Amino acid sequence: MFRRAILQPIFLFVAVSAAAQSGDFAPAGEPQKLPVGVILIKGAEASASDHSTPLPEEGGVAQNVYRNRYLGLSYPLPSGWSEAFKGPPPSDRGNYVLVELTPSPSFKGPAKGTVLVSAQDMFFALTPAGNAMEMVKLNREHLPEYYAVERPPSEVTIAGRSFARFDYKSDVAELHWVVLATQVRCHAVQFIFISRDTKLLETLVDSVNAIALPDDAGATSGKGGGAAPLCIADYAVASNVLTKVDPVLADRKYNPIPVRVIIDKNGRVRHVHVISAFPEQARSIADALRQ
Repeated sequence: MFRRAILQPIFLFVAVSAAAQSGDFAPAGEPQKLPVGVILIKGAEASASDHSTPLPEEGGVAQNVYRNRYLGLSYPLPSGWSEAFKGPPPSDRGNYVLVELTPSPSFKGPAKGTVLVSAQDMFFALTPAGNAMEMVKLNREHLPEYYAVERPPSEVTIAGRSFARFDYKSDVAELHWVVLATQVRCHAVQFIFISRDTKLLETLVDSVNAIALPDDAGATSGKGGGAAPLCIADYAVASNVLTKVDPVLADRKYNPIPVRVIIDKNGRVRHVHVISAFPEQARSIADALRQ
């Protein structure tokens, strides 16, 4: 229990030390054949304590629009583009592949490209960035020397929201990248456009003007609040905790397990979202967090 009252629902982000499941991309809507001559072992996966609270990985494309209830995001697909692959499950660092788009067979143009929309939970990211702009600037600072910067990170306004924009290229591959990043509920949402055709890239950037995002989304804002819970990192410190219950893990005790917890206005645990864990780990952690 906590020492002080919580005035609105909040997210608590915790990492329990206890493996990430990296998945091959699968063509959207196509069943996958089981491999022959191998033993399949169920790996780490996401799980939640209820089926009504939105999760970042539950977004999808319907009627040519990508929608994500968790992020409050609605993105009409560019004309002539479609979802190419279903992404892998969330990583143990809270990284999500939301949707990947490629030109449809009827696409007309001198060159094709790729649109990748991802979300990185800033509380579990490897880079020590406080917001989407800081993350993009860190990526710029660590850009390998075989890339060339075409446009340094800067703040731009799209659809009434601020984004961090960063352009770079590879002369060897003859490819250009445009990155647009904004923050929603402490997740850096990135639109990554890749093509040889710079005019096509600008057309794709323009397509983001049709996006719908929460009011607090921004390159240096986007911490929730209002209709969505406020996200707070590391709230469960010694000064706020009266009692603590640790999960009892029989095995696999050493992989990091990121967990989001929603606390209601009365201080009760309303929702537990285990981002990546083995089933027995998830059960033990959820049982402990509810106490």
